[in-house]
Amino acid sequence: MNKKTLPIFLAFLCMGFGDVVGPLTSLLQHDYALSNFLAGFITFMGYIMFGLLSIPLGIYQDRKGKKHVLLLGLLTAVLGLVLPMVGQFSSFILILAGLLLLGTGATQLQVSGNPVMRDVSAEGHYSRNLSFGQFIKAIGSLSGSLIPLLAVNYWGLDWKILFPIYSVIMFATLVFIYFTPVHEKRHEDAQPASFKSCFELLFKNSYVLLMVVGIFLYVGAEVCMSARLPNYLQHMFNFNLEKLGLFGTLFFFTFLMIGRFLGGVILNWISPKKFLVATSAIGALAIIGLFLAPTQIMGFVMISVIGMTFANVFPLIFSITIDELPERSNEISGLMITAITGGGFVPLVFGAVADSYTLMAGFIVPLICILYVLFLAIKTMTTTAAATVR
Repeated sequence: MNKKTLPIFLAFLCMGFGDVVGPLTSLLQHDYALSNFLAGFITFMGYIMFGLLSIPLGIYQDRKGKKHVLLLGLLTAVLGLVLPMVGQFSSFILILAGLLLLGTGATQLQVSGNPVMRDVSAEGHYSRNLSFGQFIKAIGSLSGSLIPLLAVNYWGLDWKILFPIYSVIMFATLVFIYFTPVHEKRHEDAQPASFKSCFELLFKNSYVLLMVVGIFLYVGAEVCMSARLPNYLQHMFNFNLEKLGLFGTLFFFTFLMIGRFLGGVILNWISPKKFLVATSAIGALAIIGLFLAPTQIMGFVMISVIGMTFANVFPLIFSITIDELPERSNEISGLMITAITGGGFVPLVFGAVADSYTLMAGFIVPLICILYVLFLAIKTMTTTAAATVR
């Protein structure tokens, strides 16, 4: 880590705070007695802006710069964290509004942070640094379940403590990045990004389309896991949801974090495309293992394997696509981050299936998502972006 990458890695930490909507789902569902489907709207509020704003932000970023959008994202997220505190957490509507602003800030951070990592990375180190950045992001994600557990069991507090802690860290990061010079590279063949160029890239290049769908389904599967593993432990092993249930999410994010760190190391010796095949195949098997786990120990083993194998899917798909078309990095970033809206929609499908059948039936939804990623990974071994332009 050097002075060029340090502030960007801190921005990745703040990105992880946006994942708090996953752990908060089970807690707010418990506090407000929500159905599985209605609880899905908590994650929906956290992720819907990825679908609405990512492409406009990619175009705006092409003109104003990645650092500008990075700072704007941090400011928006801080406002979202402060809003529920101003209302003293008395209104569920204010909490949802705050999560909507937090999701808006996270969208801006994702659109700018992922491609700007390429600007500050040495030649050939982008995939590795992006995986390590996702490791840092996983630390932020992990805090969303770890801090409430510590607050309930040791500090006599609850999940509300997350909001002041996150707002202070984000504001400090904003100040640090503001005073840090970032040299943004521009490919010599790059054309100005526009809505037309984004949608032409998406619909005229089937490679890009398949990769964007892969991000949509993967993020949806990850959010299903972070939001529903506490319910899984309660359903299968009678865990107390309020005091112990978040251990499922904590375990998942812990191994997600470990997997992203190891991914940054492993990618020194294995190609990103081969690594994507291996990690998605094992991840699908681990989800099947959730249905078959005879004891809670085996249940936690499956959760840990899922976390490890999910860890590098996002940075691998993202970096593989940008390395194929580096001159279209702003459009690709906007499209890829738009696809993060899968984290809002796929959990709604999970909830609808769980309400109609059983909770465990809902886990078929993320399994299907990861099987698609496996198909995608195998396909990328033999195709390129240039070969699939329509």
